[in-house]
Amino acid sequence: MDTLLHKFTGKIKGVIEGFDRIIFKGILQPICFPAGLNNLLLQNKVLNKDFKNWAQNTSATIVQKAEEYSMDQCGSKILFLDSYKTRKEALAHDLQTKSGVESGLIGAFSCVESCHTFKSVFNEKANYPQLKSHASRCKHLYFYYDHKDYGFMSVRLQTWAPYEVQIALNGREWLKRQLDKEGVKYFLSGNKFLDIENFEMAQRLLDSQLDTTWVETLDGLIPDILPSLEYKYDGPMTYSWTMWQSEWAKDYIFHDPNELGYQMHPLLRHAFITGTSDRVLRYMGHPLKKNGQPHWKSDPELETRIKFYYDGGRIKHWLYNNSLKLYNEKNVLRFELTMNDPTRFKIYRTVTGSDSDVKKFLPMRQGIADIAVRAQVSSLKIKDFTEQIATLKEDISVGEMLAKVTQPIKSNGKRYRGLDVMGKDLALLKAIADPKYNVDAITNKHLQAELGKTPWANGLEGKRLSARISRHLRLLREHGLIKKLPNQHRYRLTAKGRLLTTALNQFLGANISDLFELTA
Repeated sequence: MDTLLHKFTGKIKGVIEGFDRIIFKGILQPICFPAGLNNLLLQNKVLNKDFKNWAQNTSATIVQKAEEYSMDQCGSKILFLDSYKTRKEALAHDLQTKSGVESGLIGAFSCVESCHTFKSVFNEKANYPQLKSHASRCKHLYFYYDHKDYGFMSVRLQTWAPYEVQIALNGREWLKRQLDKEGVKYFLSGNKFLDIENFEMAQRLLDSQLDTTWVETLDGLIPDILPSLEYKYDGPMTYSWTMWQSEWAKDYIFHDPNELGYQMHPLLRHAFITGTSDRVLRYMGHPLKKNGQPHWKSDPELETRIKFYYDGGRIKHWLYNNSLKLYNEKNVLRFELTMNDPTRFKIYRTVTGSDSDVKKFLPMRQGIADIAVRAQVSSLKIKDFTEQIATLKEDISVGEMLAKVTQPIKSNGKRYRGLDVMGKDLALLKAIADPKYNVDAITNKHLQAELGKTPWANGLEGKRLSARISRHLRLLREHGLIKKLPNQHRYRLTAKGRLLTTALNQFLGANISDLFELTA
């Protein structure tokens, strides 16, 4: 259940969730290291001392063929940019507006930028020049397209070995092309959908993007910009791909932008107040100790910023190279997770290069093999965020909420007692009310550590305490406060459980004088 959607029932037209900006990097693995490139030079009878001349001639050939390609496709030469700071995407949009290109190559730019390449260095010990990795600068080519399948996109090519490629797509631009093919009407502003005729179909099309055969798709974008070079090589010269950056976005599309604007100040304030450091660290996959604090050696630098602009506002949590943000634009409320360093998130997978099927919790990889799980983790983290935001200003009274869980219930012919919220079940409810369980899963082991030394445990230890906790977890499940994760002995708070535990935190933490003021 999407609690935030339920909260704004009647105010939201629809919801879509999927990739926004995604950037892939490709490297020619056989020549991305000195020994590999040296092997290529040997096969083409190029001495190491002549590497620079060979690289310059090859680069000139690539640029010449790229210019011929640009002239053939859009009738214009490559435009040289004298600064790497020039916003090439904005320049491409302006060029498209002027040229009226609706499909195909919009234009090509060139710019000198930093790169990883190689240089020939004389090795006195070996008594001949050898290739070494080298940080340098070289010409890069940018190709901007309005692709028939993927919409507005770009390809960046390094013209010196090892010819690194960067491909930037946008899931919303891609969706636009998909909707066009299906004949579904929509209203778009930038990369924000302000309205879609069929939201269910739009979500199915976004989901279908994850079924893409990525290697085949990305390889298919290379031949036009990097034709086969005239050299010999004994083996396949293909690109290896990684998803370098990704943005996963969930958009709540309101009927009225004014209604959304009215909601933004309380939403941002609530996001800031409830965005405690330990909670945000868990959102970002950072491990914490049992007391909710990071290990002193890790020293994470968490940054939270709130910004207001002419028609809305934004809150952004930034940790390392990943960020989580909430903002609005026109009638769109967007939650967005930017993942530049997936290794900060651990997933259940097999060990890379291992023949064993045994899975472990290991850092997520940048490779395309983990794209599907990357989407799942991004969606889950955003869901945690939206569910926490949805606890703002619930209309149900505390009395009504408690009445629902303090009464006995029957399930599958079995009777379960009501919860004694302020009595024998209080310690257990306070334990699961820990803010960390809005992000992390609840386990029997965690509760043993928290409740083992308290009166609630009745002096039980080991298996007997574990059995007592298991019985109570079953009770909480039947009352709808927690749900079991598939194929795991781990539990998550439901919307009902999150609401109850949030109310307990607020109620038990309030001063008597504050409560008197509220009832005055």
